[in-house]
Amino acid sequence: MSETILEVQKLKKYFPIKGGILNQTTAEVQAVDVIDFVVARGETLGIVGESGCGKSTTARLLMQLIKHDDGEIIFDGYAVGKSGGITTREMRKRMQMVFQDSYSSLNPRLPVESSIAFGPIVHGVNKSAAQKKARDLLIKVGLNPELFSRRYPHELSGGQRQRVNIARALALEPEVLILDEAVSALDKSVEAQVLNLLMDLKAEFKLTFIFISHDLNVVHYISDRVLVMYLGRVVEIGDVSAVYNYPKHPYTRALISAMPSMDPKKRTEAVPLVGDPPNPISPPSGCRFRTRCPFSEDICAIKEPILIHTDLKKRQSSACHMGDPDSGHSRTNLNGLPK
Repeated sequence: MSETILEVQKLKKYFPIKGGILNQTTAEVQAVDVIDFVVARGETLGIVGESGCGKSTTARLLMQLIKHDDGEIIFDGYAVGKSGGITTREMRKRMQMVFQDSYSSLNPRLPVESSIAFGPIVHGVNKSAAQKKARDLLIKVGLNPELFSRRYPHELSGGQRQRVNIARALALEPEVLILDEAVSALDKSVEAQVLNLLMDLKAEFKLTFIFISHDLNVVHYISDRVLVMYLGRVVEIGDVSAVYNYPKHPYTRALISAMPSMDPKKRTEAVPLVGDPPNPISPPSGCRFRTRCPFSEDICAIKEPILIHTDLKKRQSSACHMGDPDSGHSRTNLNGLPK
């Protein structure tokens, strides 16, 4: 394995729901509930899952845009925001984020060049050097600075605005780039251009990506490893080929079965997943997926599954009782999921 650049330990975030006359906390939304993962330097980690599973909340926790309730974020060996570690300001200089909404991410009153140059200026770069860097980055993302540097966000298309956002994220010369649904709002032709641009920039600047998306085809194309989230928990993680070809968790299998195929012989006729995710305010006991899982048994309601290595060579782990020989699930002797 490569050197670890980012490590997440027991990360947790609950959002309080307030009500009543005294506006007291009456319940909590369990958005991210004690998750662990690592990101190796130079790799692309894809994060997938249904809406509301905690993907974007995880990204904002990593960037410290919202404070976590518990756990640690360790960047390049240093705990973020802890004594003797690395400050949030220092971490943000080395880790940047590209958001989904390309328009609201940009200041409508600033021209493109000023938006890109703003970060370096805040971190001490003189204005002329920052503006030169902004023009150089516009060239890198495929926009002619002679045409685009003085334009405002409303004068650009969605794809052009996202290229500006990527250039702005690169302005501080980060090592890690978090891309939260960065291409989901684009049409397919522009999406392909931006994906290819990202891969070229990754190679040129030796970047590490955390790529968040609900589109499994895009994640398969760009990622080295995949992390699958369900209702605030990590249910499977592993090399992209292993997870897509040999999913160990029923939820992962359902997501992959729902992927559209260009081959008419591989059309999905049976519904891969039935029902809506449970309420994150009061998730099910034991395995959170058991209310929608066709292989659910009594043990699934009693005991919470933990991530277990199912394939060390492919770094694949899943949180399912069927993969734990000591769980008591009837399918453990059948090697988990049926073919």
